[in-house]
Amino acid sequence: MGFVNPTPIQEQSIPIGLKGLDILGSAQTGTGKTAAFGIPIIENLNKDKNGIAVILAPTRELAKQIYDVIRELLGYRNTLKVTALIGGESITNQLRNLKRGPRIIIGTPGRINDHINRKSLYVKKTKILVLDETDRMLDMGFGIQIDEIVRNMTGKRQTLMFSATIPDDISRLADKYLVNPQRISIGSINQIPKSLKQEILKIRSNEKYDQLVEELKNRSGSVLVFIKTKYACDRMAKKLSFDGVKATAIHGDLKQNRRNRIISDFRNNKFSVLIGTDIVCRGLDVPQIEHVINFDLPQVAEDFIHRIGRTARAGMSGSVVSFITPNDHLKWRAIQKILDPKTKNKISDITSINHKDKVSGDKVRTNDRDKKKASTKNFSKDSQKRKKTFSKNAPKDGSKKKKYENLKKSKSRNKKRLKKPILLKSDNRAKFVDEEIVYKIIKESR
Repeated sequence: MGFVNPTPIQEQSIPIGLKGLDILGSAQTGTGKTAAFGIPIIENLNKDKNGIAVILAPTRELAKQIYDVIRELLGYRNTLKVTALIGGESITNQLRNLKRGPRIIIGTPGRINDHINRKSLYVKKTKILVLDETDRMLDMGFGIQIDEIVRNMTGKRQTLMFSATIPDDISRLADKYLVNPQRISIGSINQIPKSLKQEILKIRSNEKYDQLVEELKNRSGSVLVFIKTKYACDRMAKKLSFDGVKATAIHGDLKQNRRNRIISDFRNNKFSVLIGTDIVCRGLDVPQIEHVINFDLPQVAEDFIHRIGRTARAGMSGSVVSFITPNDHLKWRAIQKILDPKTKNKISDITSINHKDKVSGDKVRTNDRDKKKASTKNFSKDSQKRKKTFSKNAPKDGSKKKKYENLKKSKSRNKKRLKKPILLKSDNRAKFVDEEIVYKIIKESR
């Protein structure tokens, strides 16, 4: 597999895993977490001939990636059998593979739970349980299914929990499943790789697509664009293809065979732009992704770490561009809160001068405000002019002044005399709008 020196997470996790102790580990994406728990699993299962290992992953792509890595680690001479149980694939093939007696089962919680209910999979002999990307599994609502799977296992087992982020709910889950776990943390929590160049683009919503086309045309190499919804993902791929940018969409509604074909074509450089939803940010291991564009910010702030982790993997360089509209400020603040304070200050200052559209949006808004202020000033000036003209038209002679004042007083007296009639509740006239007409009708009837 080309291993020369172990990564920091592998160097600390493998000795502890070989001793059979529980692990709660966190590290950046692309640092080799799969081998960190894969190697102890293979060594421990070779010693224990009856036990099995169950590895749970949130997405099909991540489960497929773990399956490929484990098979490479096993090699050809090892007799251990491994199988992947994921949704979107033929369940008959999975039943056939389970009859062969695999001892390493990799899959998503939903499909593994289905096989347990079908009684085609027995997990009582589980000696090692691995929860990979646990925070994402909880976000996707797999908490209940994980509980059902663990309930069918024995208490005497080794549990390894790995994730890129460890929020409070993961700590509570670790207290529930792990026994005296060894805490391993590589680097600061939610740290951005040093080889990653990040840019923030303040822009209006109606200018995002034109700016995306400009970014794609100015960048060379493979680009991964994140979009919020599946429908927008398909529509964006078609629109870019119409504008001369060869792009393909990937999301959860596609069949597994189609998704595998798209990822393999992307790895083989058959197209350079992949449009995807957040389902791609976990498990997509393509070494040559050079650029990530956040067309829409993620709904969950922690997903931002996994999005940018698709590039600058294993010490390679990469770049990330995030489009931020005026409506995204709250989301961006939440993202900044989960980042390291030093990194947060750097990110807020990275507003590259080359992109004029960043500042133009703010300028347009300030210009609109200035126009409003100017219009209010002009209105006040006009009113002052009218007052001056009114005072100029007033008569200057003493006799005419008195007549003028008397006319004013008489008008004000007439206004005071014309009071609206007070209607009693007994008249039952609350439904009428014009009370003066009602008053006249009652007066005439009397």
